[in-house]
Amino acid sequence: MLASRVRIRSLSVVFGAACAALGLWVGAAQAAPGAGYVVSTPTELSAACAGQNAETIQAVDPAVNGVYEAWIGCKGIGFARSLDGGGSFGAPVTLPGSVGQKGARSWDPAVTVAPDGKVYAAFMVSRAGQTYPVVDVSTDHGATFGVAGSITPPDGNNWGDRDFIAVGPDGTLYLTWDYGPSAAAVTFLCAPNGSCAFATGDVNAVLQKSTDGGRTWSAMSHVSPGYPDSGGDSAPVLVEPDGSIDVLYQGHTVTDVPTDNLTVARTYATRSTDGGASWSPPVAVGAGAGTMDNGEWWIDGSEALGPDGTLYATWDTQGASSDTGWLSYSRDHGASWSAPAQVTPDSSNAPHIMQVVAGPAGLAYVGWLSGADPRGYAQELRTFSTTRGWLSGPVQVSQAFGASSVWPGDTFGLSALSPTRLVLAWGSAVAPTAATDEIWAATVGVTLP
Repeated sequence: MLASRVRIRSLSVVFGAACAALGLWVGAAQAAPGAGYVVSTPTELSAACAGQNAETIQAVDPAVNGVYEAWIGCKGIGFARSLDGGGSFGAPVTLPGSVGQKGARSWDPAVTVAPDGKVYAAFMVSRAGQTYPVVDVSTDHGATFGVAGSITPPDGNNWGDRDFIAVGPDGTLYLTWDYGPSAAAVTFLCAPNGSCAFATGDVNAVLQKSTDGGRTWSAMSHVSPGYPDSGGDSAPVLVEPDGSIDVLYQGHTVTDVPTDNLTVARTYATRSTDGGASWSPPVAVGAGAGTMDNGEWWIDGSEALGPDGTLYATWDTQGASSDTGWLSYSRDHGASWSAPAQVTPDSSNAPHIMQVVAGPAGLAYVGWLSGADPRGYAQELRTFSTTRGWLSGPVQVSQAFGASSVWPGDTFGLSALSPTRLVLAWGSAVAPTAATDEIWAATVGVTLP
């Protein structure tokens, strides 16, 4: 892999000139080395949970040095916590709302921490012909959980998928999820590893909110315009200090309505200043970077908010035989976005699952889980400055490689406990258990120039 990286850098001048003509910011060519990293030895979190453990996601509570991990596993949705900043984790538990009904299944965890320290974990369930989010809550920093409530779909035999959850400064919970009135209308394209993307159907990004700790939920607000044929899905959400809501979603081009063929997609940003009652016109983020193929089976985008109000977005795009990760930022609440900066030094035809978290003002940390290396999946990280570009090349956080044939999940965890202390978690099928994933976590101390 080192040899291939050297070759990529040797071509940076030619590559930079070509991308400049396309209006792209080539971070690798403009790198300003200076950031350093101290990476801990990864800790395995899921050893006590037999079978597959994948698709982890994370939240932190700096007030108690807390790190909270949720994932698909432990015969439902697994959860583990650390109260020493990710140095060690307690034994995993199974979230109560994810088990207990014959024939039910659960997937797509999400987690957030409220201003009062309560930990909320959301996930999708399929029960009695309906698919919907359930929310569990912990009032003791993740030691124990109870079921807070669930969302009742307005349609029988509906379709639902990936949820995200965030909490506002007043404690209001905001939950986005993918919704369709009819499960029968949604068809899929499936990858060899068993994970699937959408081919047709009434796919829409929606938001609901709760003002009573997840017990009851508002009616749906349609984030992606054109319901029920909007083609929107995978919509991470965050809440600004003034209560404004920012959502990033994947918007497919929809043809042949009402069959709803879902073709190529772009990443869109939208904002609500009235609690989700209405949304700004969606803005395409990094339009010059290309599009997402409808065969993409992983969650495409993520977003983060810096202490100076800068919004950061990451996503990846596909060409005929390539996949490339990107970063863009906005200083006007998502109304306009910078030229996209290429995150991944390679554009190989392999998944690049992207995440971003804000650092100090003007800085962001970007992580990606990628199968680009022929040895398998690896967890990578680098640092970006809005004024200097990339402050380092990639650093590999995972010490081992995960089997490319085993699905690692659509997401991984990346959070900041302080401006220069990060925690990452990911799924990886490494020896001697290469047939199934386990969940791993590591801390990263960052030295900035």
